[in-house]
This record gives sequence, C-alpha cells and structure tokens, in this order.
Amino acid sequence: MSVFTHLVAELGRLLEPALAESATAAAIVLFTVFVRLALHPLSRAAFRGATPVAGCLPLLLQLPVFFLMYQAFTSGGELLGHRLFAAPLGSRWTEALGEGGPFGAQGLVFLALFGAIAVVAAWSAVRGRRSAAAAARTAAAAAASAPKKKQPAGAAALPELTAEQQEAMRKLGGVLPLLSFGTLITAAVVPLAAGLYLLTTTAWSVAERAWLEYRRARAAEQPADGRVRSTL
Repeated sequence: MSVFTHLVAELGRLLEPALAESATAAAIVLFTVFVRLALHPLSRAAFRGATPVAGCLPLLLQLPVFFLMYQAFTSGGELLGHRLFAAPLGSRWTEALGEGGPFGAQGLVFLALFGAIAVVAAWSAVRGRRSAAAAARTAAAAAASAPKKKQPAGAAALPELTAEQQEAMRKLGGVLPLLSFGTLITAAVVPLAAGLYLLTTTAWSVAERAWLEYRRARAAEQPADGRVRSTL
C-alpha cells in the first residue's frame, strides 16, 4: 500500500460515520485541499512574479499526486471498491454510460461532476478575459501617457506594435481562457476519483488567484503611510 493510499484510506475511515459510502470521495477532496495548502506559498510567490520557476512549481509538484491518484483507482487495491453515491470511484464516464446511460444512477454522478467543472472553467474564463482586457487597457494608457524619449544617435529604436499585432494579442487573450474547459475532456476519460481531484484543485486555483488579486487591489487602494505592509 502506498503512502497516498494509506492516507486517503485513513481519512475515509474518519469520515465514514458521517458520509457512509461517499467517505472516500470526501477524503480525496480533503487530501487535495491539504496538497494545495502546502503549495500555497509557491502559488503566492508565482503570483508576485518572484521567479519564473515559481510559476511552474505548483503545477509540476501536483503531477505525482495526480498520477498516484490515477494508479490507486486503476490498478486494484483497497480503494477501488469505494463509491461516490452510485458510481464507483474507479469507474469512467464510458462505463457509466453502459450502466443506465447518461441519466442512470452512475451517469448522473458524472453529469454533476462535469457540471461543477464547467462552472469552475467558466468562472476561470471570465476572470481570464477580464484580466487580459484590464492589462491591455493599462498598457495602452501607459504607452499613450509616457513621453517619447529621444533615441541616442546610432541606437536602435524600440519597435512599436502594429494594429494587426494588437488585434492578434486581443484575440489570443480571448482564446487562452477557454483552455480551462480542457479539464472537462480529461475528466471524461480518467477515473471518477481523478476527476474529483481535478475539480478540487482547479476550483482552488481559481479561488486562490481571485483572492490574491483582491488582496493586491486592496493594498493598492490603501494610502501610503510610510509603512511597508505585505498583503500577499
């Protein structure tokens, strides 16, 4: 038994009196929250732009956890027989379709999971588009208000973005947030347990970034009083 399997099994036993058969599913969600709490300092550093590596570490460090989750519910073992309501945690969407169709007992569990992931993805896409639009407006205002500096003789002039390049960047900013819906495709082909992990960690990421942006905006609104205060 791996350490991951042991931890999830123990959490499930603690939650079983209250959640019965769905205790292991709740344990997966709780375990994911513990992982994201441990990674929060790295996520905060990535948001501040401390180092380029800091932006990749939270995602990279989650990959082993996801693979352990996938293996635990595909290779047999103690956790394979547990359920979330009517659906086994080791089952996939295609298997649920064979057990009563999309509106059968198992299919409804997957539809609820897909609906929750779609809501989180839509929230992420809306926030991403707003952030991209705000960044574009800020850059345009800064470029318009900044005085043009005279270039020294022989120095190469900095290239300015053409209208076509600005339009391409605007379109890219509108398309990139839609990539968050790719989680739906992944959740449709992995076991239900892995889908729960994806839902929890994606929701955490969106909520965490919203909170950090809120704290930064509040810090920017505070009057300068000579004291340095950290809000991130």
